[in-house]
Amino acid sequence: MNASTQESLQATLNLIPAHTWYTDPSGALVFVNERCANYLGLANDDPLRFGKVRGAAWDSHIALLHPDDHDETRKAWSACIDSGIAGEVTFRVRSAEGGYRWFLSRAEPLMSATGAIQGWIGININIEERKQAEFYLAEGQRLGRSGSWAFNETGFQYWSSGLFQIYGLEPGGKAPSISEYMGLVHPEDQGFVANHIEKVLAEQKAFDFMKRVVRPDGGIRFIRCVGVPVSDGVAGRGFVGTGIDVTEQELLMQELRKSEEEFRQIVDLTPQLVAVLGPGGERLYANRMALSYVGISLDEWLRGTLGAQIHPDDRERQATFFAERLLDESAAEIEVRLPNTDGYYRWFLARFSPVRDDQGHLHRWYIACTDIDERKKAEERLQHENVALREEIEKTSMFEEIVGTSRALADVLGRVSKVAASDSTVLITGETGTGKELVARAIHRQSRRSSRAFVAVNCAAIPRELVASELFGHEKGAFTGALQRRLGRFELADGGTIFLDEVGELSPETQASLLRMLQEREFERVGGGETIQVDVRVITATNRDLEEAVADGFFRRDLFYRLNVFPVEVPPLRERADDIPLLVEYFIDRYARKMGKAFRHINRRTLDRLKSYPWPGNVRELQNVIERSAIVCDSEEFTIDDSWLSTSPKFDSRIVLPTTLATHEKVIIEDALRECGGRVFGHGGAAARLGIPRSTLESKIRSLRIDKSRYRQGTVKS
Repeated sequence: MNASTQESLQATLNLIPAHTWYTDPSGALVFVNERCANYLGLANDDPLRFGKVRGAAWDSHIALLHPDDHDETRKAWSACIDSGIAGEVTFRVRSAEGGYRWFLSRAEPLMSATGAIQGWIGININIEERKQAEFYLAEGQRLGRSGSWAFNETGFQYWSSGLFQIYGLEPGGKAPSISEYMGLVHPEDQGFVANHIEKVLAEQKAFDFMKRVVRPDGGIRFIRCVGVPVSDGVAGRGFVGTGIDVTEQELLMQELRKSEEEFRQIVDLTPQLVAVLGPGGERLYANRMALSYVGISLDEWLRGTLGAQIHPDDRERQATFFAERLLDESAAEIEVRLPNTDGYYRWFLARFSPVRDDQGHLHRWYIACTDIDERKKAEERLQHENVALREEIEKTSMFEEIVGTSRALADVLGRVSKVAASDSTVLITGETGTGKELVARAIHRQSRRSSRAFVAVNCAAIPRELVASELFGHEKGAFTGALQRRLGRFELADGGTIFLDEVGELSPETQASLLRMLQEREFERVGGGETIQVDVRVITATNRDLEEAVADGFFRRDLFYRLNVFPVEVPPLRERADDIPLLVEYFIDRYARKMGKAFRHINRRTLDRLKSYPWPGNVRELQNVIERSAIVCDSEEFTIDDSWLSTSPKFDSRIVLPTTLATHEKVIIEDALRECGGRVFGHGGAAARLGIPRSTLESKIRSLRIDKSRYRQGTVKS
């Protein structure tokens, strides 16, 4: 090739938007165009840019390639040179930055007029994106347990490596023939597959079917075959598609179908009316018991609408109920009447439970209806009996808001009746919220003082420095802020009854004044010198153990004896559980009338929950729960929110009390008494530290025969 021809060839190659080159007859690289030189990062004066390379080896360009591609490229290039025939190979070429990209290299011999090879000319086409796509496709097929194929009337033209792996064959082999392929198909599926192949070839339509194959190792796999028809315009009609290993999914589906069938049989045998609805309420299934009860077939039931079998008086309520369920998608229950085959309506408790998918979306509604007809009749009878009983109680009761018929409450009211006629001082004890003030009022109303004032004072609610002024009054100027004379509560109660609640919280100074008042029936106002005499009956109450307070020096012994003339202990609500239904109905009726509402009945589960709850806050807590529920409840059925039933208060430094062995209890109680200096109740007392009621701790101290006095400050023995 003369110099003029070389220059013309180089100029032409530089115009081509690809990497082009030519070699001498031996195959040694002589020239690369500017695009290729720039990619390789060759210097501006590099001989390859100008075709001035001399004496290079026939495989000198191999050094520019990825090491893993050297052998394959050298083999292909050697074959071209030896045969004088054009050829191609793919390899990775290192760039100026040190990275590699895939190229398809095509070489053609340059022939002289005499037929001699003057050199080789070639072009390298960037196929990096294609290689990446092939890699992603292969990885996707591997991870997705799938492979691709091409097929026509003569058989398979192509199988991907992923397909070989699915069938348990060595990758890289030749696509199987029709007979070889049919040999891989499970014997029970071979007839079906042969007919399907014949059908799709005749109809030339897309297909999607599943078959079983038997691997060489004997393993059976489920393969889903999906194909679409194509035409290359030359080879005739054929198909391309994919084979997907769905063995795990198919086995799961088989197990699921088996479980569904077992579940359907169980549901059919369930002694309840069971139905399954779609997310919007569309009917999907009813069990055998439900269909037998209403006397229709499943098809007839499916064609009906939700609520069609419900009593006309209940349909509007049920429609509103289900509309609310569609909004909040929460489980709930409703009482409705359903007709049997004779047209007789019976009461059922219908429980709606949402079924969700893995993403939390509503998938189905499961409805279980339990026959409660006998219970409803019994409730109606009981309601009528309770109404009559309440009317009788209202006529005969002398205790007004004290509601209950339990033995424990009857004993208290019996003591109230006995002491009411006298003027004796009464000490009412009991836990917080048990109704001690109601007992005090009952004593007053049955006494000869009932027409006079009943003055109640909560000693714990008044600042200690103002208690004396509140009880006995003060003169003008007695202390800062005393701008005028003020009568005390004892003067206001003259001729009547004064009720001192939380009397155990009085300061020592006020205790002394109260003692004088009880002994002498006289006192002086704060800041005054005039002795005032009054005729007052004193009733006191406390939730503290005053005997313990006396022993600890917090309460005067002589005052305690004056107050404890006639003790009355009000039992906690948990000890009069039989009164809970009456109290519940009483408070519901009270707040319903106050709020202008009407509750037809109480939810059975609600009543059971109220009866089983321990009520640490006693009647006051029950009253608050009923009032709160009456406010938020908008239906005719009275219900409560379980979250409103609080648990016992928690203390950061609480010691957990074991309930297994008495010896363990004794050790822990003694440790708590020792740490609290023998104090049982109040702030820092052993009861608060152990997290149990004072009365419970006192009972355990007595039953375990613990000498609490030995742990008082200054007397602890080691």
